[in-house]
Amino acid sequence: MNPEAEEPVCGQGDAIQLQESNGLAGFVNVSFDADSVPDQLTVKSAEHERSEAAPQGGGGHGLQADHPTSYLETIMHIFKGNVGPGLYAMGDAFRNGGLLLSPILTIFLGVISVHSEHILINCAGKMQRQLKLAAMPDFAETVGLCFAHGHEPLRRWSRTLHAAVNFFICVTQLGLCCVYFVFISSNMKQIYDYYGVVFDVHWHMLIILLPTMLPALITNLKYLAWCMTIGNSCMVLGIGITYYYAVQDLPPLVGSRPLVGSWRTLPLYFGTAIFAFEGIALVLPLKNAMQRPRDFSRPLGVLNLGMTVVTLLFTTTGFLGYLKWGDTVQGSLTLNLPEGDLLAQAVKVMISTGILFGYALQFFIAIQIMLPAIRRRFDPEQRHPVRLELLFRVVMVLLTFLIAEGVPNLGAFISLIGALCSTALALIFPPVIELTLLAAPGGRLPGVVWAKNGLILLIASIGVVTGTYESMLALIKSF
Repeated sequence: MNPEAEEPVCGQGDAIQLQESNGLAGFVNVSFDADSVPDQLTVKSAEHERSEAAPQGGGGHGLQADHPTSYLETIMHIFKGNVGPGLYAMGDAFRNGGLLLSPILTIFLGVISVHSEHILINCAGKMQRQLKLAAMPDFAETVGLCFAHGHEPLRRWSRTLHAAVNFFICVTQLGLCCVYFVFISSNMKQIYDYYGVVFDVHWHMLIILLPTMLPALITNLKYLAWCMTIGNSCMVLGIGITYYYAVQDLPPLVGSRPLVGSWRTLPLYFGTAIFAFEGIALVLPLKNAMQRPRDFSRPLGVLNLGMTVVTLLFTTTGFLGYLKWGDTVQGSLTLNLPEGDLLAQAVKVMISTGILFGYALQFFIAIQIMLPAIRRRFDPEQRHPVRLELLFRVVMVLLTFLIAEGVPNLGAFISLIGALCSTALALIFPPVIELTLLAAPGGRLPGVVWAKNGLILLIASIGVVTGTYESMLALIKSF
């Protein structure tokens, strides 16, 4: 992608009122860390909405750094925003895609995902410059604003699509939380079973319910930092040791595994792989939080470098996992590690601990989106804001727990979330808003952009339909 246009320099006199005729009043994210932006603006039409949506003064989805982040810090955020259960499911994805075809498709999906993230950044930047906003709008706000100021026949859909993006983000984040319950309980069951303490996996979920719920009750992102630090340390150690096991006694590359998956299983590959690229909702908040936001999306910037590392990590993990364990590879590579090996058991505990602390961050994003509506509905006068928020958090943790209790197949569930929600966020909305903006009055829509975005949307549509169908079928067969 081409480098972004020059960042606007705004002053107090530049604050604007959004057009009520577009139905976008209150959509713009103007709350931001004062340390990151010297001249913070206040857009009157959005001020009240933001005070409800992000009481801590967060950026997109309430996410905010307590200090401007450096190049390296932001790369680490990119890493932890994309690396989770999806990484450990890549072995299962490669089993469905084939040993040769899967690496090619994974790199291809990585390139498309990064390109879509650049589209999102460019569209958000264009809206920021055009409307003279204090900071870039977040994902949902960008989609709403692009439709509100884009192709005229589509402007009436701006509010609906703003809500749709938030819905997909919430479903994706809460779906991740459900996956976390299944992931942790499955690993813990293996360890307990080895030592003769055998009981159903659903009881293991109940055991981890309280430890999972306590960090999820933290209402300020600042105090979640220690959770993320512990989680990152556990994940890095666990990944390294998993690789150690995966490279032991590998079979020959040729003839040991199918090189190309069947048409029946390729949709399952697609759903799992796109689920792994789960960090698009964090792109704009991370850019806003940088000391030098320009470094985020330049050719050798944070996004390109960070996602290159993530894509190579997914490709290597999936390739080694499938080559090592073949058709016995499970929905999490940790479940293939030797049950009686003390080091392997330590890996399962470390990874599960990292995932457990990661639950709070994924949960936090969904809560920040849903909480303002809950407050307006049940406590409009703000008489018991803390009590209501804590109660809502408890209810939502219990909801993810109950959904997880009903999931018999981790791999199929991951593929379903990826095919249905992650595809929409990563591959459908970004090309659509670019086309909408370029088709606005006075705009120019080159044929190459039509062709490029049309190809992305075609791939995404096929992935949604076939991936959702095959995932649902696999889940139904698991009951």
